[in-house]
Amino acid sequence: MKALFMSLSVFAVLAAGCSTEKAPAADNSSAQPAGEQKAKKKIALVLPEKIGVNPFFQQMDEGVKKAGKDFGVDVKTIESTDQAAIEQNLRAVVAENYDLIITSSFESEDALKKVATENPDKPFTIIDTTVDLPNVRNVVFREQEAAYLVGAAAGLATKTNTVGIVVAMDIPNLKKWSVGYEEGVKATNPNAKVLVNYVGSFTDPAKAKELAILQHSQGADFINGASAVGDLGVFEAAKEKGFYTSGQDVDRTAIDPEHIVLSQLKGTDAVAYDTVKQFVEGTYKQGTYDYGLKEDGVGVTYVTRETKTPLNAFIGEDIINKVKAIKDEIVSGKRTVTNPLKQ
Repeated sequence: MKALFMSLSVFAVLAAGCSTEKAPAADNSSAQPAGEQKAKKKIALVLPEKIGVNPFFQQMDEGVKKAGKDFGVDVKTIESTDQAAIEQNLRAVVAENYDLIITSSFESEDALKKVATENPDKPFTIIDTTVDLPNVRNVVFREQEAAYLVGAAAGLATKTNTVGIVVAMDIPNLKKWSVGYEEGVKATNPNAKVLVNYVGSFTDPAKAKELAILQHSQGADFINGASAVGDLGVFEAAKEKGFYTSGQDVDRTAIDPEHIVLSQLKGTDAVAYDTVKQFVEGTYKQGTYDYGLKEDGVGVTYVTRETKTPLNAFIGEDIINKVKAIKDEIVSGKRTVTNPLKQ
């Protein structure tokens, strides 16, 4: 579960040279060519680590494979064991003449810069960060929109009028979580106090647990985990001390339904699928594509996506319905969520 999840590990802000567009919503329409037979396109997904460590990457693999099946594309996933292997794997799929090469996260940035620069006619996509090259398509997320919804739910649900968030590091990109969350809390409960603490690392559950316990001692009855692997410590603290919390990127509610009552979602499967779909259909372009609530790139359990975990009474159906209405306002443009990277 290294880097829960890589979304919380992106160090690059949007590169100045890239245009930014809101990504078109994915759909499942077929793009099989009619009439004459054409050679199958080949698409490779080069992951920065092994599948099974991080659900964030597992979802990406599932999205590419589903698109390959739906659109008749040969797809291949290559797992990397370390930093050096990422560059080796990128070079290998270039040598094998794959039509499109997809990778992800800040871990792949340096390798992609080298390989894409050396192969200017080969299209690449990187998910969850940006590389400012003309042959690279960047896919980023409006995480602040989903964080806002979690905050809105927390503001409505809190019984103590105090909530918290434990963040991995005090860096600009992670403000999308903390600022979005705090803005959502204040939107539904202007009098609520929001506690914010930083772990100083993406991989320190013990420190994250310590900070969550501190926030609980200061009155927080809901503490949002935004500390990557550190969230495991937040979950432990919630179970031991009896407060409520939320997960990141994938649905974590099944781990401990009594305490993990929401999860902020990131649809890496949807964007991987959409990237393949557009490439096959001929609508694929370079630049930077921005996925938020409207494009189903981010979301929240119960609000934007169903889950098998029963809804915890701390949140309740009434609160979910109110947050759904807020989500609709964000999607329609009626309500604006601050992007702290553009302030």
